[in-house]
Amino acid sequence: MIHVLQVVLDNGTVQITITKPGGNVAVVKYGEMDNLLDASLKENDRGYWDMNWNVANGSDTYDLPSGTIFKLVHSDGDKVEVSFTRPYDSTKTPAMLPLDVDKRFVLLRGSSGFYTYGIYSRPTGWPDFDLNQLRVVFMPRRDNFQYMAVADNKLRLMPSPDDLTDARSEELGYKEARLLTNPIEPSLKGQVDDKYQYSEDNKDMKVHGWMSKDTNPTVGFWMITPSNEFKNGGPMKADLTCHTGPTCLSMFHSAHYAGIDLCPQFRNGEAWKKVFGPVYVYLNQRPAGTTVRHLWDDAKAQMATEVAAWPYTWPSSSDYPHAADRGQVSGRLFVQDSYASLERSSARDAWVGLSLPGDVGTWQTESKGYQFWTKADSKGNFSIQNVRAGTYSLNAWVPSVIGDYLKDGQITVAAGDSISLGDLTYTPPRYGPTVWEIGNPSRTAADFYIPDPDSRYPNLLYGTVEKWRNYGLWQRYTDLYPSQDLIYTVGTSDYTKDWFFAHLCRHESDGTWVAATWQIKFNLSTFDASQGAYKLRMAIAQAEIAAIQVRVNSSTMKPVYETPAFGKDNAIARHGIHGLYALYNIDIPAANLQQGANIIYLTQRKASGPFNGVISQNVDCAVLAPLRSREHAGDLDDCRLATCQSTRVTVRAPKGRLWRRSIVSSPRSGEEERDADYPARARGMKSTSLPGSGLALRGLPPSSLCGNAAPAKCTSACGNTAGRESVSYRSPATALARGLRCLAWQRARWLLGAGFFTSASMPFSRAFVD
Repeated sequence: MIHVLQVVLDNGTVQITITKPGGNVAVVKYGEMDNLLDASLKENDRGYWDMNWNVANGSDTYDLPSGTIFKLVHSDGDKVEVSFTRPYDSTKTPAMLPLDVDKRFVLLRGSSGFYTYGIYSRPTGWPDFDLNQLRVVFMPRRDNFQYMAVADNKLRLMPSPDDLTDARSEELGYKEARLLTNPIEPSLKGQVDDKYQYSEDNKDMKVHGWMSKDTNPTVGFWMITPSNEFKNGGPMKADLTCHTGPTCLSMFHSAHYAGIDLCPQFRNGEAWKKVFGPVYVYLNQRPAGTTVRHLWDDAKAQMATEVAAWPYTWPSSSDYPHAADRGQVSGRLFVQDSYASLERSSARDAWVGLSLPGDVGTWQTESKGYQFWTKADSKGNFSIQNVRAGTYSLNAWVPSVIGDYLKDGQITVAAGDSISLGDLTYTPPRYGPTVWEIGNPSRTAADFYIPDPDSRYPNLLYGTVEKWRNYGLWQRYTDLYPSQDLIYTVGTSDYTKDWFFAHLCRHESDGTWVAATWQIKFNLSTFDASQGAYKLRMAIAQAEIAAIQVRVNSSTMKPVYETPAFGKDNAIARHGIHGLYALYNIDIPAANLQQGANIIYLTQRKASGPFNGVISQNVDCAVLAPLRSREHAGDLDDCRLATCQSTRVTVRAPKGRLWRRSIVSSPRSGEEERDADYPARARGMKSTSLPGSGLALRGLPPSSLCGNAAPAKCTSACGNTAGRESVSYRSPATALARGLRCLAWQRARWLLGAGFFTSASMPFSRAFVD
């Protein structure tokens, strides 16, 4: 029904009332509840689209675009679609956002909910501006909706809006964080509430919402996002979901956990059009005899249905392409890292995506276009479905492999295309064999040490899981290191226990914050300054107004390298574990190193407050120069990557060539890749050196065999915290067979050392140790 000031859409299950011509949802009637939205708020503040923007170089402006033109787009027995448009008016003062905004609402026959999507556009020649945030917001009624659900492990009773007033709570380090001192619900007393504690990554943000407490039957109000193609920042971009209000969001575009780099700038009259959504507001109720958990499980099932139905067939806008107007791109991705495996390995669980053409890694900050991502299978196979027609870059990153992949050239997808790219190979940046490594290139700091929260600031959801979401962890660094900063000893320390997840400032007793200098102590058992340089790689998961200085073997020397000030991610304050990924490759002159004990000093020099710092992801050191000797080769070999472990045997071959032989086993799949020989340069080698743990030299089948300076903690491949590479067996028979092979191998090593074999005649069956 269309009235003078309202439009009512009704399918017999759901009835929604929308202001006309403004286009804001005032009433959602479902079941026995006359309005699921908060009637204590003004009509325009209950369900609405809004945004933040600024003129070029101007200050931020909040905008709730109220439509001025209403249109009935489609109406029949199966669907009704309505449009509320606010066209740009250049004569307005103050200046309007130079975009045409078209908000759509759709109700389908038999649907237990409604859809909304928006079309934002501008032709060539309109004024410049920056787009900072865009979202759709719903405010369920506060007297009923008190249970929130974001994930299987994030369902809880939430505070009421009144609990966030000064009379019932205390503001903490920033306005969003409140310590509940006298909440209406007594069980919440002493807990912290902060909307950023309930953020999720785009890849995980498919359904979230609220459940009523005192209604009969119990009702659920859910936001379902069936696709992320219209969101900015890719699959790892974190953003808000629900928070006390109660508030239910769909964040299409924001700078949260990334900073202003994600805010697109429109300059020189650039034209632009983008469709955001559709998203689905799903309503359900709990049948008699079931628990409130039923509502969440049912919402997840409906989410799966919506995902399977994407792209939808019913949107009327020609700017939303249906399935026949889209294409797909498939292929298989491999990783070729000669220092971890002699053969290329499958890019297991890689994230592969299409984004507007750009350079390596620029998909992280791309916000103007659409992105299409998928997760590869265990063999590296990927298929990106339902791609809008256009020209794209193909990007990928692989868990436990450093860096970003960018396919050479661009890919043009036309309607109906099915493009097979065949086999693709990513060669991660390498400068030589790894001396040591701290952490795992996973793009988060979740594997590092995360302390228990301050007992004064608990959130009961995060006592043992996702502890980084607790309030105040920036102060916990000072609690653990009140006067002496972190010291990490390679080969002894365990990064899951001894490497604090964030390099923060230290809080002094006088209230000031001071720069923290961390030390990495390591040993070079063999060293030749003529080899040139070493390479220190720092993979940063997020930064907030930080700058890292690197010094070697002197804490007072001029830094050998200093990053520029970087980062506006603000993930530390907002309980994030990652933000924008950055990789620094730093030359360490060999002249600054020495045989034996060495120390690298890392100083985060920006110290203006508690949130300055970086969240580390991975730090490693590699040799740049060609290998001259294999003595103490364990100092140079990788112990592992997180998805595989590599063991190497090196012998002297005729004509000065160095041969390596390797086993690579994947603990997740249980597969083993075949041995392969490959030549590498070897100058000045007199004899073969096959270092190991010492146990192997005595002919004992060890349970732990590793090079001398392996990373401080092997990951799931071996699980060894002592810096040695463990060998695990699937059965006693396998263990016995490999033990006998080990004995044979020790004798072969002795014969080799005595000159009975050359590498060309060495009877390898499987390389076993080193």
